[in-house]
Amino acid sequence: MENETLIVQSPPAANPAEQRENPLQPPSSTTDDGGVTQEFRTAEELVAKAIAPVKREYLLPPPSRSSNYNNTVGVENDDVAEAKSAPIIKDKKSKRQMKRERRQELKSPLHICPEVAKSGKVSACPYNDKCRFSHDVEAFKAEKPADIEGSCPFLIYEGPCPYGLACRFAGTHRDDVSAPTENLPVKSSELNFFNKDTQKLLWKNKMKFPETEATLKLLGLKGNPKDKTLGGKGENGQVVPKEPATDTKTDNNEVANDSIIPFISPEDDADENNLADDTRPLKKAKSSVNEICSSQVSSGSSVQEGILDSSCDVNKLEPAADTVTDSDKSLKLHPREKKLIDFRDKLYLAPLTTVGNLPFRRVCKVLGADVTCGEMAMCTNLLQGQASEWALLRRHSSENLFGVQICGAYPDTVTKTVELIEQECSVDFIDINMGCPIDIVVNKGAGSALLTKPMRMKSVVEAASLTVGTPVTIKVRTAYFEGKNRIDSLIADMGNWGATAVTIHGRSRQQRYSKLADWDYIYQCVCKAPKSLQVLGNGDVFSYVDWNKHKTECPELSTCMIARGALVKPWIFTEIKEQRHWDITSGERLAILKDYARFGLEHWGSDSKGVETTRHFLLEWLSYTCRYVPVGLLDVIPQRINWRPPSYYGRDDLETLMASDSAADWVRISEMLLGKVPSGFSFAPKHKSNAYDRAENG
Repeated sequence: MENETLIVQSPPAANPAEQRENPLQPPSSTTDDGGVTQEFRTAEELVAKAIAPVKREYLLPPPSRSSNYNNTVGVENDDVAEAKSAPIIKDKKSKRQMKRERRQELKSPLHICPEVAKSGKVSACPYNDKCRFSHDVEAFKAEKPADIEGSCPFLIYEGPCPYGLACRFAGTHRDDVSAPTENLPVKSSELNFFNKDTQKLLWKNKMKFPETEATLKLLGLKGNPKDKTLGGKGENGQVVPKEPATDTKTDNNEVANDSIIPFISPEDDADENNLADDTRPLKKAKSSVNEICSSQVSSGSSVQEGILDSSCDVNKLEPAADTVTDSDKSLKLHPREKKLIDFRDKLYLAPLTTVGNLPFRRVCKVLGADVTCGEMAMCTNLLQGQASEWALLRRHSSENLFGVQICGAYPDTVTKTVELIEQECSVDFIDINMGCPIDIVVNKGAGSALLTKPMRMKSVVEAASLTVGTPVTIKVRTAYFEGKNRIDSLIADMGNWGATAVTIHGRSRQQRYSKLADWDYIYQCVCKAPKSLQVLGNGDVFSYVDWNKHKTECPELSTCMIARGALVKPWIFTEIKEQRHWDITSGERLAILKDYARFGLEHWGSDSKGVETTRHFLLEWLSYTCRYVPVGLLDVIPQRINWRPPSYYGRDDLETLMASDSAADWVRISEMLLGKVPSGFSFAPKHKSNAYDRAENG
C-alpha cells in the first residue's frame, strides 16, 4: 500500500455493524494478501505466509483498491479533483515577502498575545503597541473556534490555565482562579528547557567547549588547522589527523557538512588503520585521592546510587606533587569513577523518531516502562541552536531513568554535543546512534555509515566518554552490508573505548526492517563482550514470550530494547511484568489514547495550535496501532510483529474502527478525543507503517 493522503470533508464510512451482515463472497482466486481466501487455509499455512490467523467468524472481504491507491478522500466534485491533480506552479517568494506575511498573520485576531490571553487584560503585555501579536480580545472571541467537549487538562493542577482565553476548553475554567487550591496537585514538571543565552551563543558561534578541546588534543584528533579533513592522506600516503571544519547549516535530518562525504565501502577501514593515538593520556600517579574515590563508588543498580560525592571529584582537588598537572587535561574520570547505570532486566523503551515523543513516553511509563530515551537528535542541529532539535531532549519528571540519543559523524561534533548536553540538561545517559539506516544520515557519514569505519567509531566513543562524566552508550546494527557482520569483531574493544553499554539491533543497514532480526548473532556478540560492557538486544520483541525466550537462551544478555512492539501495543510492558497475554478491550485502548491526548495537551498546549499538534502526533501513532490484532480474535497467540492483519471486524464497533488502516478512520478516532478537525485538514503518515511490502518500512 502506498502512502495515504487524507483530505477531510468526506462522507461518513459505512457502519461496521452493517458490514458484518454482508456474507463473505467466495474468492475467485487464491491470494497471499490476507484477504477472504484466508478462511480456506489452516492457521499454520497463514503463519507461514506471515498473515495473522484471525478466526473465520471475524473475517471481512478485503477492500477493493487499485494498484495506485492513494486514499484521497473528501473531494467535493470533479472540477476540484482535476484542480488538485493538476500541477501547481508557484512563484518563489522572497524572504522579505515571507517575513511580511508572517507578521501579518501574527497580527490577525486569532493570534492573540499569550500574556493578554492568559490574563484577559490588554495591559498585561509588557510590549504594549510594539507587540507582534494581536491585542483585540473581542475580535479573538468572535473568531475563536468552538470549545472542545471535555475539561481543560490543567484543571487538575494548582493555579490557572496557562493559555487562558486561547484554551480550547476555556468554558470549563474556574471563575475564581485565585481561590485556594490546597487539595490540587502541583503541575507535573518538564525538564531540559533550552537556555536562551546558550542559544544566542550558539547562533553567534561563540560557545566555548574547553573539555572538548582538551580531549581532542589529548587523543591526537586535533591537528593542523590548515588541513581540510580529519583522517585525510598526506603525500606519503599516511593518514594525518586534521582539524574538522566549522559546522554549517543543514537540513533537519542531516549531519553537518563539515567534511568530505565519506565513500562507504569495506575498504574504507584500511584508510583509518594508521589513525593511531599520537598522544596517549598520561597515567595518573597512585595517590590517596584515587584510593578514596575508588572506595566511594557504589556498585548499586540505580543512577542515584552511582553518583560520586562532590568531595570525590578529582578534577576539583589540588593536584599532588607527584601527579600530572591539570593543565595537561589528563585528569579525566576513570571509567570506575563515573556514574553507574544498570540496564539489567529493565524494560527499555527504544528511542523512536516522531512517535517516541514525551507524551508517548509518559504513556509507556504508566504502563510499566523502566528506561526511556528521547528521539534521535542530530548533533549539528543541536550545535546550531535549533530550538526544535533541543525540544527532543525534553524530559518529564516521571522519567526516573532517562537518556537522550544523538547522531553525528565526527569526534569533534559529537564531543561538543555531549559536553553541551551535560552542561544544559539533566540526563542519566547519552546514547550515540551508529545504526540509523536513513540515506540522508548515512550519506553524511553518520548513523550506520560509521559501521564501515571502526577507527572513527572508536574516536567518537572514546572522545565522548572522556569528555563527560555521564555514561555513554552506543546503538549499532549487525553490519552495513548484508551477510558481512562485524560487530562481533569490535565488541571486545568497545568497553575499552569507554562505552557503558551497547545495543545491537539484529539487522544490517542494507536489510533495513525487512526479514526478522538475527538474535543468534546477537547472542554471539554477547558471549564475546567483556563483562564490564552491558549488551542489550533489539528487534521484533512483541510479547512476553519473545522477552522470556531471549533472556532464557542468553542469560548474559542485559535486557531487550523494545521499539516497534511498543508502538503497536504500548501495554507490552504490562504484559512482560505480569507475564500474561492481555486481551485488552477497545474501551481500555481508548482510555490509553485519552491519556495520550491529555499528556499531549499538557506538553504542546491546549490552544488551537497545541490541539492540532497533539492530533498530528496522535494520528502518526494510530498508523501503527491499527496493526494490532486482539488476542481473542487470533487462532494462534501471541501475534508476531511481521504478521499482516487481514480485513476483519472486531467484537464491537470501536474495535473494528481501531483495526482500520484507513487514515479517514484514524481521523475519526482523533475527533473523539480532540474535537472536529479544521477545514482543509490533511494528513499523510510519515513512516508508511502500514506498507508491509516495503523494505524500508518500520
